[in-house]
Amino acid sequence: MIDLYYWPTPNGHKVALFLEETAMPYRVVPVNIGKGEQFKPEFLAISPNNRMPAIVDHTPLDGGPPISVFESGAILLYLAEKSEQFLPMEIRGRTETIEWLFWQVAGLGPMAGQNHHFARYAPEKMPYAIERYVKETNRLYGVLNKRLAARPFIAGAYSIADMAAYPWVVPHEAQGQSLCDFPHVKRWFETIKARPATVRAYELAPIFNNGGALMSEEAKKILFGQTAQSIGKP
Repeated sequence: MIDLYYWPTPNGHKVALFLEETAMPYRVVPVNIGKGEQFKPEFLAISPNNRMPAIVDHTPLDGGPPISVFESGAILLYLAEKSEQFLPMEIRGRTETIEWLFWQVAGLGPMAGQNHHFARYAPEKMPYAIERYVKETNRLYGVLNKRLAARPFIAGAYSIADMAAYPWVVPHEAQGQSLCDFPHVKRWFETIKARPATVRAYELAPIFNNGGALMSEEAKKILFGQTAQSIGKP
């Protein structure tokens, strides 16, 4: 059994996608980041960066005590290795998949995240910052589009690289991007969107967030006002 510490954000959706694709037994433990639940000591014990998602695997392959994993990319790798699914075993395919997983966690996610922040949540509109991150998001969509021109999915077969990237393309309109400008990304996006596991994973969102935005002024203070004090003293 996997405990999935979850809130309906792009990173939260990544792990839900994997668990639904593999039908691994799991239960959702909601972490309402708009209310600061990510700073609770019991959550920090498994996710010291006070970010969700995180998991606890109660049945690890070594038969030992539960294993906790934080950071969405690390979680996808862990689950892929445990299940032997969505990550090639042969060296070349495995390397390509991990490369593009890292591309998402180091590039597409952070840049799109800053795009969202300055375009939608910053208290003052900063044209330079908005233009900077919209353009960089656009560049990354172009990288993805070029990659998908000769293959159905990022690493050939559907993999954790696709599961990592897809949730960050879902809000493309809010990022100032049109999928019509990226036909290969659009084809890839629509294919993943139609997968039954994707439908099931995204059905979790309204259960825990009632389909609403979490960006009240209080939520913004919690999410964007973090300092070293947020994680407590050693």
